[in-house]
Amino acid sequence: MTAIRGAAAITGAASGIGRALALELAARGCDLALADRDEAGMQTLAAEIAKAHTQKVTVHRVDVGEPSQLEAFAQAAVAEHAALNIAVNNAGVALLGQFNEIDQAQMDWLMNINFWGVVHSTRAFLPHLARRREAHIVNLSSIFGIVAPPGQTAYAAAKFAVRGFSESLRHELQMAASPVRLSVVHPGGVATNIVRNSRTGVGMTDNARRAQSIERFDNAARTTPAAAALRIIAGIEKNAPRILIGNDARFMDPLQRFRPCTYWAVLARRLEKMAKAGK
Repeated sequence: MTAIRGAAAITGAASGIGRALALELAARGCDLALADRDEAGMQTLAAEIAKAHTQKVTVHRVDVGEPSQLEAFAQAAVAEHAALNIAVNNAGVALLGQFNEIDQAQMDWLMNINFWGVVHSTRAFLPHLARRREAHIVNLSSIFGIVAPPGQTAYAAAKFAVRGFSESLRHELQMAASPVRLSVVHPGGVATNIVRNSRTGVGMTDNARRAQSIERFDNAARTTPAAAALRIIAGIEKNAPRILIGNDARFMDPLQRFRPCTYWAVLARRLEKMAKAGK
């Protein structure tokens, strides 16, 4: 088991799952290195933690799409928190539109954050983590790293890539008898602002579709960020290789295995029922 102690670095820490994780880890005695582009959100979070806990919290403005900024973050985090033994690669963005409605620049933007951000952060933190007696990397994929709905070509590609990268690296660490454990997280619908803050494909001109996408996500997102954070922390403590979050994720995972080429017909009907129930 990996003990929750020392310090944790969290990307995308200003809101959503990252923010909830910061609060829960601080409550369990972890010092924190928080990274996000939203400096105001991080300062608010740091102040909230300071009111209730004595843990050391540092804030770092980081664009995870920029490898040099992630390298600088890792160096600063380790310098400020010598006991750092958990790295959470949580930052992510969304992009709405069919494949023919998003251009290559938009796809590159999403991949640079959702996939390459995970890779570059892992590369930056791994040498330090490998010197710890025990350490843990947590990479946020998605249930869309297990199933791939229409309209999610870029997002699913990135999240499938995070899953593949994480599973292969975990096997390498195991073969090397490394002290570093690695968990890949597959949340279902978690009530965050990721869809509200999403970009829209350059060829997507129907604003009603964007509003519908937000409404459907809000109806389907039944898991709170706090519940997601608790599930992730339990997974870290148990060294769980895969962490599924939400009943929807636990339903879709086996469905994809039983019907690898035809699962979408089942999911489309289920999502339509959920959308009607939410009205």
